Amino acid sequence: MNRKIFIKTFGCQMNEYDSNRILDTVKKIEFIKTEKLEEANCYLLNTCHIRDKAKEKVYHEIGRVKKSFRLKKKPLVIVTGCVAQAENDEMLKREPFIDLVIGPQSYHKINEKIKQFLDRQKKIDETEFDTISKFNFLNKIKNTSNKVSTFLTIQEGCDKFCHFCVVPYTRGPEYSRTFREIINEAKVLAENGVKEIILLGQNVNAYNDKNYNLSNLILEIEKIPQIKRIRYTTSHPKDMTDDLIKVYGISKKLMPLIHLPVQSGSDKILKLMNRKHSVKDYIKIYEKLKKINSAIEFSSDFIISYPGEEVEDFDHTVELIEKIKFINSYSFIFSPRPGTVAENLKLIDKKTSMERLTKIQNKLSENQIEMHKSLKNKIINVLVENFTEDKTKLFGRSEYMTSVVFDGKKDDIGKIVPVKILQSNRSTLFGEKHINSNQKVA
Repeated sequence: MNRKIFIKTFGCQMNEYDSNRILDTVKKIEFIKTEKLEEANCYLLNTCHIRDKAKEKVYHEIGRVKKSFRLKKKPLVIVTGCVAQAENDEMLKREPFIDLVIGPQSYHKINEKIKQFLDRQKKIDETEFDTISKFNFLNKIKNTSNKVSTFLTIQEGCDKFCHFCVVPYTRGPEYSRTFREIINEAKVLAENGVKEIILLGQNVNAYNDKNYNLSNLILEIEKIPQIKRIRYTTSHPKDMTDDLIKVYGISKKLMPLIHLPVQSGSDKILKLMNRKHSVKDYIKIYEKLKKINSAIEFSSDFIISYPGEEVEDFDHTVELIEKIKFINSYSFIFSPRPGTVAENLKLIDKKTSMERLTKIQNKLSENQIEMHKSLKNKIINVLVENFTEDKTKLFGRSEYMTSVVFDGKKDDIGKIVPVKILQSNRSTLFGEKHINSNQKVA
């Protein structure tokens, strides 16, 4: 008899990939996915430790689940992901409602641990780093994702040790899956109906398997006929090698949006962060890419008010944003993470931090709005993913990952269609399907 599992995912794209693979795994012990919490026999929360108050958000969510099952039989409650890795035993002690805590490198043991708990009714903490065994196990389980655009993890962990970041402690050292494993999984996804693959890694461009690197992967996946678009995230400037840059002049399927976190426009702050690159290094990468393909645009991540950031440092970040004209970027006020070098550094006052964040976000918004306005009455290629929530229009994404909403038919889903842009706001383009295929596409 099938049991039902409800999965809630916080955080990054890798967590979304992990949640999908966990579901593929638990199907082997007769769990099926449910979208209704109240009918779940198992509740799984896949957590993220990057954002502010991540730990407290987990306990708040568990509290909500407790209320939902106050008058019902308690489900099996599993917490996975980076908060699980960081908190493990402490989490089991603090919240009795939690039954299993499983770290991100131990997902392959989830079936075994569920069975073990159901047999013994004893709480379990499984947070060892065992990346190789995990992927060896997952390679034997078919990836059933059939979304038009889907994620494919190629690399995990980080050896950079930025002073603000928990990833080396929650995901472990850098580990690259084998080239052949990844290509085989990409072919399975293509057979499932996937049209766009987004290659994932904490340092995705640090991917290395013997003589193969990210550029080799992109060019090999490009040979799969059903795959129409390729993206990757998240990159580190230190690993933006010349061979990867050259792929942008060769590949027909690699999209021209590069998400390359810079974090700050000040060399002083980058050094304090232990980022291992300078602003000059970053600009050099930008100029090389623009020379190879002038259509390339950049998005980035910015940490505002990192301890030690003075007015001059902040102004350098504003100057970099004005020079590069980043689109679709993310910016946050620095928030210390337990166990990191920056955990106990003196914080910049909240008022100053908010003023700086507002200025940065306004600058980033201006860039995005300006680009969207420049597309009015132009025709762009849109990969159609689904209907909008109200089922009245279609939703897809441009080559620059921008949301596009337009009138179309069900048959358009999974196809790249030309759309004439009629209007836009900060985050979305609105248009109509263009019929005249002879007209030039932007």
